[in-house]
Amino acid sequence: MSASTNAPFDLKGKRVWVAGHMGMVGSALCRRLKREDCILLTADRATLDLRRQTDVKAWVADNRPEAVFLAAARVGGIKANDSYPADFLYDNLSIETNVIEAAHANSVAKLLFLGSSCVYPRLASQPISEGELLTGALEPTNQWYAIAKIAGLKLAQAYRRQYGCNFISAMPSNLYGPEDNFNLDDSHVLPALIRKFHEANLNHQPSVTIWGTGTPRREFLHVDDCADALVFLMKNYSSEQHINAGTGVDLTILELARLVAGVVGFKGEILHDLSKADGTPRKVLDISQLKTLGWMSSIGLEEGVASTYIWYRRHSS
Repeated sequence: MSASTNAPFDLKGKRVWVAGHMGMVGSALCRRLKREDCILLTADRATLDLRRQTDVKAWVADNRPEAVFLAAARVGGIKANDSYPADFLYDNLSIETNVIEAAHANSVAKLLFLGSSCVYPRLASQPISEGELLTGALEPTNQWYAIAKIAGLKLAQAYRRQYGCNFISAMPSNLYGPEDNFNLDDSHVLPALIRKFHEANLNHQPSVTIWGTGTPRREFLHVDDCADALVFLMKNYSSEQHINAGTGVDLTILELARLVAGVVGFKGEILHDLSKADGTPRKVLDISQLKTLGWMSSIGLEEGVASTYIWYRRHSS
């Protein structure tokens, strides 16, 4: 029997575990939750390996969280997904399975599973509604991560359906912001562009080369907006149906590159490496369900890129 829908969930005074608090989304959630007057629970990798089921169950039993944000995951861009398919599949399956089962076993009142827009088919109808899930083939370059995230979403649904657990899932669009990964070997496109243009300026390079044709269209959500949306959903949403979180606005990768170049102050030429894969042609989410509930993003892309670049300059060696 499914848990009750439309029941407000107050975080005040509750013990709230952010699994994956060191990551970009997890750290943003920690910042956002300071406004909720809750008791924040965290565990770093040295304390708790989320891939170890027995350890996760013991930690949850000892710390008694009442709410869980499952933001922990192994993440990376196209190159990382393609290079480490087994790691992306195994690690993410292990993390989500262990945390969700431990939450059920210890009667956690509510859990939010953080998915990814890559769960949708490569050629999904645009903008992508929640109903597009499992209607077509995945993008091959990140299918391992996508399959793990689909499994996590379905696992949350299954525990809800079989045990009445108040477990929900959110699917954000491409995220960026403080604590992002700027390593060119395994980063996503936006932080990679920030680093490329920044280093090009430092080294007085006449050009910067981007992957592919630059024609794919993508949507970008600042991680602080994402954290706000996730807290909103934890407090106000309860249904088996996963829900999209994004801006509903997309642009081409070339347009993004020009925007980043402008923020960084790079005035050289932008070239294309056509030997690199473009990935999914277009990916923009239908966010009508979230808007109907009463939430919308507030951080514009240029503003968000500018603040992210400031963070990167302060933290890059």
